Amino acid sequence: MTSLLEETLRARITGEVAFDDYTRHLFSRDASMYSIMPRGVVFPVDQEDVAAAVATAAEFGVPVVPRGAGTSLAGQTVGPGLVLDLSRHMNRIVALDPVARIAVVEPGVVQDQLNQAAAAHGLMFGPDTSTSNRATIGGMVGNNSAGSGSLTFGMTIDHVRALDVVLADGSTARLEPVSETERQRRAEADTHEGRIYRELPELVTAHEDAIAKGMPLFWRRACGYRLDRLSGFGEDKPFDLAKFVVGAEGTLVLATRIEVDLVPKPKKTVYAVGHFETTHGAISATLDALSCGPHQVEMMDKTILDLSRRKIEYADLGNHLVGDPEALLFVSFSGDDETVLAAKLDEVAALWERNGRGYHTLKLVTAAEQAALLKVRKSSLGLLMAAGEGTKRPLAFIEDTAVDPEHLAEYTARFKEILDEHRLEAGFYGHCSVGCLHIRPFVDLTDPAQVDTMRAVAEKIKDLVAEFGGVNSSEHGDGLARSEFNREIFGDELYEAMRQVKKLFDPAGTMNPGKIVDAPSMTENLRDRDALPPAPPLRTMLSFEVVGGMRGAADRCMNIGLCRKTTGGVICPSYQVTLQEEHSTRGRANALVKALSEPDPKAALGGERLHEILDLCLMCKACKSECPMSVDMASLKAETLHQHHEEHGTPLRSRIFGSIRFLNRLGSATAPLSNVPGRIEPLRKLMERTVGIKAERPLPKFARENLVRWSRHRVTAPGAAGTVNWLADSFTTFTEPQIGKAAIELLESAGWAVELASGGCCGRSSLSKGLLDDAKKKATGLVTSLARDTEPGSPIVGCEPSCVFTLRDETLALLPDLPEARQVEARVRQVEELLVEAIDDGRLNLPERSWLSGRRVVFHGHCHQKAEVGTAATMALLRRIPGLEVAEIDSGCCGMAGSFGFEAEHYETSMAVGRDRLFPALEREPAGTLVAATGVSCRQQIFHGAGRTAWHPLELVREALGGPA
Repeated sequence: MTSLLEETLRARITGEVAFDDYTRHLFSRDASMYSIMPRGVVFPVDQEDVAAAVATAAEFGVPVVPRGAGTSLAGQTVGPGLVLDLSRHMNRIVALDPVARIAVVEPGVVQDQLNQAAAAHGLMFGPDTSTSNRATIGGMVGNNSAGSGSLTFGMTIDHVRALDVVLADGSTARLEPVSETERQRRAEADTHEGRIYRELPELVTAHEDAIAKGMPLFWRRACGYRLDRLSGFGEDKPFDLAKFVVGAEGTLVLATRIEVDLVPKPKKTVYAVGHFETTHGAISATLDALSCGPHQVEMMDKTILDLSRRKIEYADLGNHLVGDPEALLFVSFSGDDETVLAAKLDEVAALWERNGRGYHTLKLVTAAEQAALLKVRKSSLGLLMAAGEGTKRPLAFIEDTAVDPEHLAEYTARFKEILDEHRLEAGFYGHCSVGCLHIRPFVDLTDPAQVDTMRAVAEKIKDLVAEFGGVNSSEHGDGLARSEFNREIFGDELYEAMRQVKKLFDPAGTMNPGKIVDAPSMTENLRDRDALPPAPPLRTMLSFEVVGGMRGAADRCMNIGLCRKTTGGVICPSYQVTLQEEHSTRGRANALVKALSEPDPKAALGGERLHEILDLCLMCKACKSECPMSVDMASLKAETLHQHHEEHGTPLRSRIFGSIRFLNRLGSATAPLSNVPGRIEPLRKLMERTVGIKAERPLPKFARENLVRWSRHRVTAPGAAGTVNWLADSFTTFTEPQIGKAAIELLESAGWAVELASGGCCGRSSLSKGLLDDAKKKATGLVTSLARDTEPGSPIVGCEPSCVFTLRDETLALLPDLPEARQVEARVRQVEELLVEAIDDGRLNLPERSWLSGRRVVFHGHCHQKAEVGTAATMALLRRIPGLEVAEIDSGCCGMAGSFGFEAEHYETSMAVGRDRLFPALEREPAGTLVAATGVSCRQQIFHGAGRTAWHPLELVREALGGPA
């Protein structure tokens, strides 16, 4: 039933208002260990919407919780009341003045978005968070974020010039440095703003001594209210409310427009990467590094390093390391003079060697050399989160402390003793240059004894920090995790002054209550202990037992929000188009957690709201590799569709696409007549009305001389290299047989005897439509055939990644008890690997010159290929073509995703995904540039959306070989 609050908001706000149970659940969580169900969610489009929402909430006595990317680690962005998602619509860069080095942005602008715009002018936003690809500037202001470069650039508070804000009564104000005369003028207004300018200075003056004595001395802090920034105001020091509210976590004001300083972007950065046999040894080497004047000093321990080796996305770092270090300390130097920077690398390496620090120093000078290191560093949090098992997770409750680097080694040793005393394991990484290490112990919040241990450790670490003159919150803020201890940290008088600040700005206590002052216990509102009932039993077709059942597979998501990135990689294509939380992997995973926690999970999986949330998932599988937790949304969606079909029946279109092998074979048998309907506009429009296949989307053309027919006339000779089995997939076999022919001829030229495996379908198309009974039947037939009818141990290869890698992934989940499935999976290889080996061994010789010599090719990788094995083998094969210039474009997902791009209701989303990065990347290439893509869907999308014909890489290699095989 619609509430009066919801009705009022809908009448007053331009943006969306959502009070449904699923949306509320999605916004009940952030990247912290907390969960609080809100009353509803508003998606404002501008300051007027924010003001109306705040005023309405005040009218109804409902709290307001501002939210950006929801990457808070201390629980700042969860709370009761009304959540305002400022990231979806309020994400515009309003102005950028490169001369004055100033940018004006809305709060939802992502840090990397601002940096990309500023980079064109040689500028950047100083604070550099590891979450820069999804963290919003508004969130950074609310949190006073810092990052790895804070030794050089300080914290967010040091870069904020002015703020347009909404106050607790819904009125608006501009906060900026003002003279004493201007402050007095503003104080005369009979408004909420006027009262703040009248009473806050009196409060500051009254507590000058407490401010001087109670504020932690260490500079890098994100805790409490920054009364020290106002202390001493007067004729010689402006009264600056803009800086004062930075780090207030949305408890005082809501920023709607932010003016920040930009800094010159260094032209060059180099890294010295020290290898150490112990973590303590790495930390102890920090002071030596600091004596060389670095830009940053960062540390990663073996926990992070080992986790990075397990993920395709990050495994390249291991190729650059020497030995098996227990920890790395990487020191960066930035500037414009490469000679000076090179000398700095030599200086720190020599100093470490002279003082017996570490056993090797790696010097990374070029961007290519640095890429793997920086990728892992930015993903350390996610990698650490992935190390948790079951309900035991690395939790952020003591991970934001900081002490003077001079004391860091001793402090960390004492820290470790406390953890050992309580038998807690933890990973260590972070900012040694500023004395801040992120240490997250593994804790099971479902165990009351472990919750008690967590609290005991938090109290001991708080005392340890005070002993070393440090801060309890140095960049991640207080939130629900640390606010409880603020009275003890600041002392009674200063804490009471902060409570008075809160009362002055927010008399009714509706602005993100429970943070900084008057907080609940840190052990209240815990996500795993308080939020979820036991998972009811559910029979699934796919096996999720390895990850604790289907709910366990979804609940692996730790909400760090990497799936919300909009630059680089593939994850999550539809989110990049809609910017809706429910279209991110995180949103979908949390929605599934809710459904699978219902008393009747089968019925919940068949619910239309859940179906709507999962509908735009392209099943690209990028989440399996790019999500640090490997949340496999493609498999989860397939299972959910299956359950939905059992509740509501299977749509005709799903059955059509699930039968694609039969239809393609029929189309090939009746070609060229079967190609005629695709060229007749009235028939295409009829097909759209009746079946829902978009009329504008070109249909594939069936080939009469398909791969199976061609193979019948071919004599298979014994191969010196052995026998290889070619998987005749449902697509290229009947619509693009020239690709299969090219591949088979290449393999035979390389000495392989090629057997065509054409007797069945892998079940990929059925899987994508949730037809899991049919997929299981098909997979059983194909796997059994491959296991019994082919030479044992012989490689199985193919040219369509979605089909080849189904045998290495979903087939195992469909057939967990079939031994042949494991046997076949172990034999699947990439055809590119075999050909690269043959070229390098001299078994396949490509002529030094062909028509490809001097040409350029750009390669777009298939999403499933990227998720399962990466594109290294394909790129290596293309680079073996003599004289061919090869480049891989960071094009994300093409947007076609098999049947998705054909479906009328998904067509616009499909094209929007393509327009996001792929089409513009191709448009930047000259007409003579060749395009290559491994996926049939990708080639279809490239032709339709960019007007370019894409080759399969195997075709180009065959062209380079030249002549008959």
